[in-house]
Order: sequence, then structure tokens, then C-alpha cells
Amino acid sequence: MEHILSLLLLFPALAAVVAAFVSKENIRTYGIAVTGLEFLMTIPVLLGFDPKNPGFQFTQKLPLIPDYGIFYYVGIDGFSVYLLALSTFISFIAIVALEEIKNIKNLIITLLFMEVTMVGFFIALDAIVFYVFFELSLVPMLYIIGSWGSNKRVYAAVKFFLYTFTGSLIMLLGVIYLGYAFHEATGVWSFALPNWHLLILPFDVQVWVFLAFFAGLAVKVPMFPFHTWLPYAHGQAPTVGSVILAAVLLKMGTYGFLRLNFPIMPDATLYFVMPVAILSLIMIVYTAMIAFAQSDMKQVIAYSSVSHMGVIMLGMFALNVEGIAGSVFLMISHGIVSGALFMLVGVIYERLHTKEMSEFGGITSVMPKYGVIFGIVLMGSVGLPLTIGFVGEFLSLLGFFKVSPFMTLIAGTTIILGAIYMLNVFRKSFFGQVTNSKIIGLKDLTRREVAALVPLTLLVIILGVYPKPILEPAESSAKKLVELMFKKSQSFEAKLSILDYNSIAGGAK
Repeated sequence: MEHILSLLLLFPALAAVVAAFVSKENIRTYGIAVTGLEFLMTIPVLLGFDPKNPGFQFTQKLPLIPDYGIFYYVGIDGFSVYLLALSTFISFIAIVALEEIKNIKNLIITLLFMEVTMVGFFIALDAIVFYVFFELSLVPMLYIIGSWGSNKRVYAAVKFFLYTFTGSLIMLLGVIYLGYAFHEATGVWSFALPNWHLLILPFDVQVWVFLAFFAGLAVKVPMFPFHTWLPYAHGQAPTVGSVILAAVLLKMGTYGFLRLNFPIMPDATLYFVMPVAILSLIMIVYTAMIAFAQSDMKQVIAYSSVSHMGVIMLGMFALNVEGIAGSVFLMISHGIVSGALFMLVGVIYERLHTKEMSEFGGITSVMPKYGVIFGIVLMGSVGLPLTIGFVGEFLSLLGFFKVSPFMTLIAGTTIILGAIYMLNVFRKSFFGQVTNSKIIGLKDLTRREVAALVPLTLLVIILGVYPKPILEPAESSAKKLVELMFKKSQSFEAKLSILDYNSIAGGAK
């Protein structure tokens, strides 16, 4: 088991190389088999993970450039264990759901390399390795959008790359500086994140490094006003690209805050709580209003996705156990629900070759299975109690309520608006009279589509009823993070603030 994370990283990489020699006729079966086996290999990690241990588990360390403290250093904790599982699960489901598409062999090879970057990112404990996988994830997604997207795919791909790459370069400056700062403080080079978590930085230095990391991570989330690349990327990407982008890649931004900004720069994090919360609130309100005005179903889901990412950011920056654990759960929830919704849009687009809701209407009467699954997933999206969306949203808002009841009230009200526009989409597209003659002859879900959508639909219900498997390790790691921030905080006001949060979190148990 000590090499299991390395095996999860290397297996899809080797499989992608071997895929070059697999025939086009067998490539889909090969891709399903590889990603399915990769997901099965994740299960022993989940079963062997101790949810009560807040430290890093399954760690492995090998020298890369030891003279400068750069190591292949991997491990997982309560924040990353289920994001790792989400990456392998979504990769598997995405290939199962993959429609007939040109150059499918190249696409599956690209998806396997994409899985390598996602797995590598969530298990990396060395800042250089962390950054390398963070950057490498741009390449396969750029290729997926640019090669298999719609009419404006090149523009969307270039915009996606320029936004994210520019932010990442600024983030690299912060990584290099922290390596230098650790060397100045200790006399040795180290890029190990657990070592950096012990580093004490002056407040002014924390602020600048926080902003450097913020530049790379905020674009990835994407936070307002850096979000404009996302609707284009979703609108032009093929279904499989939208699924992976929404379900996993966006979580790299939010996860990065927990792994980098919070433990390394606690004072700067406290300093920027309100500015980040205001930006998050704008994300929630502004993109919800834009989603309400859309006529394209995929764009509705794209803007809705940004709005939900705002709730995740709000919960994280509550800086208490409820908010942080709730935001981690909401990352998983959003990955499952948004992935399923983009798949469902892909199903109807494959049949009608349009995403305009004016062309839909009465779909349930001819595609009842499709309508039922869409309805269940939609309820998860709007946060209906006993569905997966409710747990994370409730805890995130509960956490931030202790910081600002007024801002939480605004966020909660806007989530209600989200429920209104999503239910409006469901009403317009699935009920009423069939107005488009093309709908009458549509076939319901195929076995391939059922195989991809049913597992996601079941998770929407199961994890809504029983969220403990995800919440328990997330709470354990969140408690450790809050305690670390308190111990490292240098200003009296910051210490008092985190102490208050820590006591609240302890009492909430």
C-alpha cells in the first residue's frame, strides 16, 4: 500500500502510451477498462484511509533534485482523498458516456493523460510537483476544446489557456519565493508543503505571496472577475470536456487555497477574508442572474456552476471547521452534480443538435427515463434536503453565518433564485406540449448512457442521506488546519479571531 498512490499515477500514463498501439475499433473498450481499473485501485485507498487521522497518509518520497530540496513527495489527507476518488471516478464515467466522435482514439489518449495530471495534482506534497501537475492539466484540456469543440473552439481554447497560464506564472513566483524563504530561515532547501506549513513569514510578505497564489488559483476556480473564460470553454467544449472541466479541474483552484494559502499565510488569509467573501458573493449573485437570462441549456448550467463555486469559496473563507468541511463536501457534490448535468445536456444535444431550450418541450413524454434522471440530479443541484447538494451548501453557509449573518443571508437568498431558474429550465424543457416535431421520434436513454448516468444519480441520493464518509475526514483535516493557523498567526487580532472560530468549531461537535 505504500506505493499505491504512485501506481495510481503511473498506470494511466503507461496505458496512454500503450493506447497508441490499440486499434480504433477497440479503443473505447480499452479506455473504459483502463479508467475502470484505475477507479477500482482507488477503492483500497478509501478503505485503508483512516478518517480520524488528520495527517498525510500513504506518503512516499523519492529524490528528484535533492540539492535544491525537490522530491517526488506524495500523500493524501482528508481534503484530498475524495477529490482523488472523484478524479478517477469521473474519468471512468466520462469515457463510458463518450459519444461517437471523430478521432476517438486521440481523444481517449488525451483523456488518459488528463487523468494523470488530475491524480498527480491531488496527491502532490512537493510544491514543484504540485505546480507541474497544476500546469500540465492545461495542455490536454486545451487540446480537447481546440480539437473537438464547436465552431468557436479555437477562440475558447486560447482564451482558456491564456487566462489560466498567466495566473499560473504569477503563482510560480510565489512558489520560488517560498523555497528561497525556507532556505533563508533554515539554511536548507525544501519545497515540501508540510515543511512550508511550519514557516513563519512577516505579514507584508504573506500578503504579496498570498496575492501571487491567488492570481493562479482564482482564475482556476474561476472567481469574479476572472470567470469570463469559463462560459466560452463550456459552450465550445465537447460534452466530455465540459464534464471533466466542471467536475474536477475547477476544484484544483479551491483545493489549492486549502493546501497553500491557508496553512502557509494565515495572517494574510484573515486579512483577505472580507475581500474574498465579497467577490464570492458577487459570483453567487451575478452569475445566478446571468444564468436566469440564458436560452442555451448548457450556458445555464455553466453559469450555475460558477455560482456554486462561489458558495464553496464563501464556506472556505469562514475559516472554521463547519465552513471548511462543508466546502470540501460541496467540491465533491458539485463535481458529481455538474458532471451529470453536462452529460445530460450532451445526451439531448446528440439527438437534436441544439441546446436552445426553445427547441425543447415535452421531452418527458417521449424520454421518461431521461426526465427522471434529470429531475433527480437537478434536485441535487438546487440543494433539496436529502440530496448531495444540501449538505455542503448548508454547512458552508452555516460556517460563514458566524462571520457575517447579513452576507450569508444574501448568499442564501440567491441560492433560492438558483432553484427558481433551474426549475424553470426543467419546466420549459420537459413538460407541456411537444412543440418540436423532431422530439416525437427521439429514443430514450441507451444502455451506455444509463450505465454512465445511474451511478452519478445514485450518489446524489446516497451521499445526501449519508454524508459521513466524506465529512468525517474533511472535518478532521479542517480541525488540524484551523489549529495550525492559530498557532502560526502573528497578530493579536488574528489570533483572537481564529481562537474564536476554533472554540466555535469545538462546541459545534
